[in-house]
Amino acid sequence: MKIKTSQFITSSSKIIQCPEAKLPEFAFIGRSNVGKSSLVNMLTDRKSLAKVSGKPGKTQLINHFLINNAWYLVDLPGYGWAKVAKSEKQKWGVMIHDYIIERETLMCLFVLVDARLTPQPIDVEFINWLGEKGVPFAIVFTKADKQSKNKTQSSVAKYKKQLSISWEELPVMFTTSSFTQQGKEALLEYIGGLVTSTTG
Repeated sequence: MKIKTSQFITSSSKIIQCPEAKLPEFAFIGRSNVGKSSLVNMLTDRKSLAKVSGKPGKTQLINHFLINNAWYLVDLPGYGWAKVAKSEKQKWGVMIHDYIIERETLMCLFVLVDARLTPQPIDVEFINWLGEKGVPFAIVFTKADKQSKNKTQSSVAKYKKQLSISWEELPVMFTTSSFTQQGKEALLEYIGGLVTSTTG
């Protein structure tokens, strides 16, 4: 699948403010500074569709982007160590929880993890929670260009080993780099397949 058109539609602080749930949605989430905005921009071939920042916690709302007039790409706030007030974090937590659990048109949640790191407890807990709730998701390893191929493969293997403790069948995984565009085609093919399955 190729993304031909992409446009920002709206930012929402509550699920009731999100666009009418008519089109399939694919949401992206991850710890602060995992490279989420860069990945969104790579997928859409836009330099600044999503705002990139070296400062964690830049995305604070649910951002909807209409893609090819057929589906929504949804940029969710990051979780983790963003330097924001505790009250703000709690507000984001409720917003993210409500969207993930209640949004009927959410086809897949892409959980971004930094390929350079060993499995982080906060990521593993979140992934296991998604499994318990029956939320369809896939794992996207980011920043693969910042280390050797062997190190990235080792990191993915560690994740598989960690998740195998509680998962009979491992989730779908992608390895990406916003800099080299690695994984772009595979991700878009996967999304395209799911879009086709909903529209017939």
